[in-house]
Amino acid sequence: MSTTAILYAVGVLGGLGILFGVLLSVADKFFAVPVDERITLVREAVAGANCGVCGYPGCDAFSEAVVRGEAPVNGCTPGGSKSAAALAQIMGVNSVSVEEPVVARLLCQGGDGIAKDRFVYQGISSCAQAMSLSSGPKMCPSACVGLGDCGRACKFDAISYVNGLCVIDPNKCTACGACVKACPNHLIKLLPRAATVTVRCSNTQPGKLVNKACDHGCIGCKLCEKACEHDAIHVNDSLAVIDTDKCIRCEACVAACPKKCITLSA
Repeated sequence: MSTTAILYAVGVLGGLGILFGVLLSVADKFFAVPVDERITLVREAVAGANCGVCGYPGCDAFSEAVVRGEAPVNGCTPGGSKSAAALAQIMGVNSVSVEEPVVARLLCQGGDGIAKDRFVYQGISSCAQAMSLSSGPKMCPSACVGLGDCGRACKFDAISYVNGLCVIDPNKCTACGACVKACPNHLIKLLPRAATVTVRCSNTQPGKLVNKACDHGCIGCKLCEKACEHDAIHVNDSLAVIDTDKCIRCEACVAACPKKCITLSA
């Protein structure tokens, strides 16, 4: 092939490259979909956990829904009041009500040596997997298995494990609800942060069975009911339940409980 032919081919290819580049640039501008800059601002103001507690599959979807007016500006629970205030300002909302802060709490104390074992589990390190085997390895069917499902679900490093029991750090918890969904025994609840008096048990079996299964299980004795002067605690289905709206945190029930299953949380 002659030098002229080579130069000609190179020139043609170069010209085509420039032409296609121009066409793509024009097409990009012509077919570009305008993006509301508020979406970017909202996305930067939310927690960024992609936890789904807002009801949307991720922070991007939530941000777009806020700008469309389909999601509330206080819908990012992990972002708290700071995020809600920022979104309200971005969206031009004069005021926004922020719900009472909540925190995840484990309603169980059945760690190693507290809840009795039925057998030694040696399978995959998964609470859900362990519970699929004959209702779990512990005598209490509502005990924390402590194999890490909730910890793996938490994106904020708020969960650790001590003596086989899940421990939630209230200072790191953002109440995203990921651990609530992950627990196969439904032992983690989102409760008002101010509700520091907590019944740390979820077993509704008769007291005789609970007494054999766990050293700190509620046996439904109703001593807490009798001690409370504010009608804030009642035994339902053999389990003490606190009415957080009535509880003034006097701790009378904590002192009265013979099984020490009612505790004062941080």
